[in-house]
Amino acid sequence: MSSNLLDNNTNMNTNLSKDDKDFLKNIIKDFYRKIIEMKDFNNFEDIFSEWIINYLEINNKDSKKILELMENHKKSKFWFTSIIGIFYQFGIGNYLDKKKALELYLLTINIEIEKNNLNEEFNKLHLIEVNINSFNSLKNKNIIIGKYLLSLFYYKDIILDIEGFNYNHRTENSNQNESIKLLKLAKEGNSDAQYNLAICYMDGLGIQKNEKRAFDWLLKSEQSKYLDILNKHEKEEFERDLKLAIANNPLAQNYIGYCYENGKGVYKNEKKAYEWYLKSADGGNVEGQCNLGYCYENGIGTEKNEIEAFEWYLKSADGGNVEGQCYLGYCYENGIGIDKDETKAFEWYLESAEGGSIEGQCNLGYCYENGIGTDQDEIKAFEWYSESAENGNETAQNNLGDCYQYGKGTDKDEIKAFEWYFESANAECPEGQRNLGFCYANGIGTEKNETKAFEWYLKSVENGNIMAQNNLGDCYQHGKGIDKNETKAFEWYLKSAIAGCSYAQCNLGYCYANGIGTDKNETKAFEWYLKSAENGDITKQFGHLL
Repeated sequence: MSSNLLDNNTNMNTNLSKDDKDFLKNIIKDFYRKIIEMKDFNNFEDIFSEWIINYLEINNKDSKKILELMENHKKSKFWFTSIIGIFYQFGIGNYLDKKKALELYLLTINIEIEKNNLNEEFNKLHLIEVNINSFNSLKNKNIIIGKYLLSLFYYKDIILDIEGFNYNHRTENSNQNESIKLLKLAKEGNSDAQYNLAICYMDGLGIQKNEKRAFDWLLKSEQSKYLDILNKHEKEEFERDLKLAIANNPLAQNYIGYCYENGKGVYKNEKKAYEWYLKSADGGNVEGQCNLGYCYENGIGTEKNEIEAFEWYLKSADGGNVEGQCYLGYCYENGIGIDKDETKAFEWYLESAEGGSIEGQCNLGYCYENGIGTDQDEIKAFEWYSESAENGNETAQNNLGDCYQYGKGTDKDEIKAFEWYFESANAECPEGQRNLGFCYANGIGTEKNETKAFEWYLKSVENGNIMAQNNLGDCYQHGKGIDKNETKAFEWYLKSAIAGCSYAQCNLGYCYANGIGTDKNETKAFEWYLKSAENGDITKQFGHLL
């Protein structure tokens, strides 16, 4: 805000009531008395804002109206800049703008007055009683209030920071200019700078360590985003654990990482999640180490690095974390960050499963079912799938449905197969959704219902299942649960085939061979039949998959 903005309003408020005129003068005088009696500077924000709010209420005045009267008053520049500033600083009248408040305080103290007059005012802060309604008296009070508020404004948000930077400048010879630049950006409301300043306070990077300042600045960095957070309990939980995390509690640091990763109580930010997981992992927390490995494996908040992922999973697994053991087994099974070793994969899955990891139990069942790192044993596969499924793992629930549908390790039972597919599908497992659709399409363990089959195939597709894309193609080709549409059938076969589904590749070949949903093209038909055969769909490589 410039002085010109206030000067433009000098013709306003010519018809103020006597009551409003008296109130505007009195609020300057009364607030002046309040401010020179101030002793508790640590809580000045609450004290001043509460005083003004109560003052307005006692005098039956509306904060928005009073703010408007002060801003448009012909003497606004001389009398009211400091009071207007405090309205903006504390959001009185629903206009929170600390930057504008600072500009108003600076404008206040730059108003030209006689030097002797100003010096006399500062020497007699509580003695100004003569001619209290004079122009200069109110102007001087405005200046004195502005001086106080400006110094307190800086005291709260700047001076402590400057002292902290100066401390480390003396002791560590840090780059003072960079520190002050960061501070300036933070004070101007740059959320990234505020967050980085908080980390500096937390770790003593170029500034004296101060956990309270770290906490305050970190909350400021997220303040503008709290409006998006509807769960008050999650926000309170985040703030509670944040204090522990700043105090270098590795368990709390892992939780803060989880909050940032999933948007729990704070705005989602994967980079910050990675940084907190890293702090937790460096502090020896095995869960944080596992989560850090996951970030490296999947490129969450950092560049993808499978070697780093493996190393952090290994630390977590060696520390006894069952999820870290499961992920380490997955690395060995698939050669992620380490040479493929199915025997070690099985061993780590076993340790994880016996330790109670439901994902480890599911993966161990898969090893037994397919003879990965151990002898094939469908009975043990069924047992481990059962334990994992009953503990809520949606993939195991789907696999258990397979066991019941095809009699793997247990008696064949299509009704139980349907029930477990249903559990898995409702838990958003794409494979479970596809299999549930297959049950409805073919009346397996339930009544045949092609409409429901189509609906579950569609949900599975939305969750990324390429086999369900092929099944959708079949629905459109033959009008199962949806109107027949050969063009859409071709499109879904094409999507599934490109993604690598051998059944879809075969069906796509059939479409090209017979001109279904596309122009007939025997060359392309042969190419897609060949891809299907190479991917293992031997029995139907030259015929249509029904």
